[in-house]
Amino acid sequence: MEFLRLSELDLSGKRVLIRADLNVPLDHGRITDDTRIQASLPAIQHAVSAGASVLLMSHLGRPTEGSFDPALSLAPVAQRLAELLKAPVYLHQGELDTASAQPGQVVMLENVRFRLGEKKDAEALAKTYAGLCDIFVMDAFGTAHRAEASTHGVGLFAPISCAGPLLADELDALKRALEAPAKPLVAIVGGSKVSSKLSVLTELAKRVDQLIVGGGIANTFILAAGGKIGHSLAEPDQIDIAKEIIAMMAERGASVPIPTDVIVGKAFAADTEATTKSIEDIAADDMIFDIGPNTSAQLAEIVKRAGTIVWNGPLGVFEFEQFASGTALLARAIGESAAFSIAGGGDTLAAIAKFGVTDKISYISTGGGAFLEFLEGKTLPAVTMLQSRAKPYQQ
Repeated sequence: MEFLRLSELDLSGKRVLIRADLNVPLDHGRITDDTRIQASLPAIQHAVSAGASVLLMSHLGRPTEGSFDPALSLAPVAQRLAELLKAPVYLHQGELDTASAQPGQVVMLENVRFRLGEKKDAEALAKTYAGLCDIFVMDAFGTAHRAEASTHGVGLFAPISCAGPLLADELDALKRALEAPAKPLVAIVGGSKVSSKLSVLTELAKRVDQLIVGGGIANTFILAAGGKIGHSLAEPDQIDIAKEIIAMMAERGASVPIPTDVIVGKAFAADTEATTKSIEDIAADDMIFDIGPNTSAQLAEIVKRAGTIVWNGPLGVFEFEQFASGTALLARAIGESAAFSIAGGGDTLAAIAKFGVTDKISYISTGGGAFLEFLEGKTLPAVTMLQSRAKPYQQ
């Protein structure tokens, strides 16, 4: 995967336009989690220290395109970024062609989704963005799967387009995990529905040595293997797909470990009583909310022997303490494993934080949708753009 990297370029005196992912959660204008701002710092600091003038752009929320929404202004983001940089960050809310910064200065453009043509990757808007810079830096992996004016189009017209450190690190980690993995390669895919992650499951089934499934997805696989799930969440219309995945993997000596015991309750509620049962003993009114201790121990052993681990989705309703043990044990086993591990997805990151293994995962992906689409084997428009722009520059 060839692309130009920000670290390869001389930025002194250059106008640098960075597309970052600063789409942080807000509560009445207050930032409740600045993780994405923190993750964007390396590209900004590198450009500033190299003597570049820096323009930043990002989306925030889902405003009506073409209209200003003060509740989704990037003003709080600019303020927090200034605190982290210990330097002023100016928010530019005027016309794009008047936006500029001095060497060593950071100016943030207002929410890109306020501008008509952003989502449709309008050529005119993309060219306007490109005219603001000498170098365009795509550093928002979380939006790399979208072909939009600020993520894709601008990169086609900018004099030079490159990947920032966050995006480059994401692609390097994914390449290491999927294109040249240390074996055995173990994938963990949790979630409520097989149908929502069918492409991921099918693609991973072609590559991995063990495919661990959790949540409602696991229930569908239990049915496919002839087990009982009671009144649990599942997709009976996906049983044949699950059987095909099991058979596909078995043909090449790989496997889908099916839970042998589970933890059940009678209602989806924080105070429902938890009971451990073998699959054979599931009652008609039982609802599976977690894997049992025997299954957890089996999966922990698989993870312990892994060379590479890809994790997307918890194994149970870990938000309720009585149903958190399966995901907790697996998270800690991944943290203790010598394997190269990469994890992504909002629920996965929440589980990683809850069980205190954040610093023990080899790489944590910041891009939920882009992470999934990469696992599915899909082409990410922003990455394709960077690859196409690398070749002319190298010549």
